[in-house]
Amino acid sequence: MNRHPEHGLLMASLGRMNHASLRALFLAFVLSYATAGIGAALTELGPWYFALRHPSWKPPDAAFGVIWSTIFTLCAISGWLAWQAADTAALRRRVLVLFGVNAVLNIVWSALYFKLQRPDWALFEVVFLWLSILALIMGLWRLSRWASLLLITYWVWVSIAAVLNVQTVMLNGPFGV
Repeated sequence: MNRHPEHGLLMASLGRMNHASLRALFLAFVLSYATAGIGAALTELGPWYFALRHPSWKPPDAAFGVIWSTIFTLCAISGWLAWQAADTAALRRRVLVLFGVNAVLNIVWSALYFKLQRPDWALFEVVFLWLSILALIMGLWRLSRWASLLLITYWVWVSIAAVLNVQTVMLNGPFGV
């Protein structure tokens, strides 16, 4: 007897890769990477950013691209698994709303922190981003445990980024004066 039924769902999903499933997977990657691309376009690592004092434990800037690429890849797979598991219009709407709200909050954080150069405003907003990831994890759990578990890395990273954001504000504030 299989002790992990969600493993069966994952294997079944991979096994029935028909055209509709492949289109859904492709669309999940397009939407996830579009979110990443918009956030990256808003991320300006210019003189303002390099003049900030950062905590000594901050990862090197080059690591952020690798980390975010991994996270957005996991988000795409998570979204696809959740979509495959959602067998009603209401459940699919839930998947879209949860991921859509999270994508908007992810983009807004980048806009606040980098484009508007307001880490203090981004610090306020990151609470909502963090909660939206938690809502995704909890909201997808009954649909697909794999979809939920794939988002844990995202949640942990945004937790770390929030602490980094706090310390950056403490080391550099006030902003906008």
